[in-house]
Amino acid sequence: MNTASLRRLRGLLRKEFLQVLRDPSALAIAILLPAVLLLLFGYGVSLDARNVPLAVVVQQPSAIAASFTSQFEQSPFFRPQRFLNIQDAEKAMTARKVQGIIWLPSDFARRAVVTGNSPIGVIVNGVDANNARIIEGYAQQVWSNWLIARARAAGRAPPLPIAVERQVRFNPAVSSRDYLVPGLIAVIMTLTGALLTALVIAREWERGTMEALMVTRVTMREILLAKLIPYFLLGMGGMAASVAIAVFLFAVPLHGSLAVLTGESALFMLAALGMGLLISSFARNQFVAGQIAIITTFLPAFILSGFVFDIDSMPRAIQVITHIVAARYLVTILQSLFLAGNVWSIILPNAAALALMAVIFLGAARAITHKRLD
Repeated sequence: MNTASLRRLRGLLRKEFLQVLRDPSALAIAILLPAVLLLLFGYGVSLDARNVPLAVVVQQPSAIAASFTSQFEQSPFFRPQRFLNIQDAEKAMTARKVQGIIWLPSDFARRAVVTGNSPIGVIVNGVDANNARIIEGYAQQVWSNWLIARARAAGRAPPLPIAVERQVRFNPAVSSRDYLVPGLIAVIMTLTGALLTALVIAREWERGTMEALMVTRVTMREILLAKLIPYFLLGMGGMAASVAIAVFLFAVPLHGSLAVLTGESALFMLAALGMGLLISSFARNQFVAGQIAIITTFLPAFILSGFVFDIDSMPRAIQVITHIVAARYLVTILQSLFLAGNVWSIILPNAAALALMAVIFLGAARAITHKRLD
């Protein structure tokens, strides 16, 4: 790049920064939108089942039955409601007033005294299959803990074939928020990164300023660089704000290196801005550019990145498609950096994929963008 080209690029950059300062919509997209979406999704999306309304039916009240049902009352996962019979409890579950039923038959206390073990009935609402599995697992855990505590109090071995000592690595609290928030950052930054460039360039076409640039001596490469650099810095600012919210507001642990996080975020931001430049090459209307950005970046990132839905559980054809979703690689990197640390066997391959996608998107945007008004 010669001296004249550098002077032109400097002038274009100055113009872009002044435009950002005079038009706060770019700042809103880069900083405010990620913060708002992160707060909404961070508080609104959870895979944890807490305060689940649960029907408790005790056909024959006793001290042993009361000892067992008290475990549900002390659990943060359940909000038990007492019913006199199973019919009323089933009606309540049909009306969606409770999500499950714990049913203690009339011989519960007698069998518990005689054998040290007594079966119980667990009925769950299977409309939400994931929630049903979680409730079933929690109920099983309460039941097992109660049996073990009774056996130890009586001085005998627990009535279980295997005593499991559970260890949870990387997310000891088993908090879905610690798992989801890093993925949320990737999904949100996919949208904002693409919107930043797509909407800004489309706005210039609508206002006629792009045509004014086309008749000057500036080259298409200089125009694209002038668009890329300021919004890259804005996007990185939005990423920094999102990470700060995750760490300081949601208390998600960051075990990895901040330098590695910055580097991987920069690669992803280049890929996202490349997608925005590519969109702007086809859409010269802000509404159309925004719709294309949402459909081609946000929705695939939300569904196919592994943020909520496990990629390994998807059909093979869909798993192949996920490889063209840039957010897939950043979700994996962020979850590793936040929860496990610098796991290079995960970071390096995904970073290479992000770098390749950045080159492809930026190269495609440069190849199809020409300095002409048609």
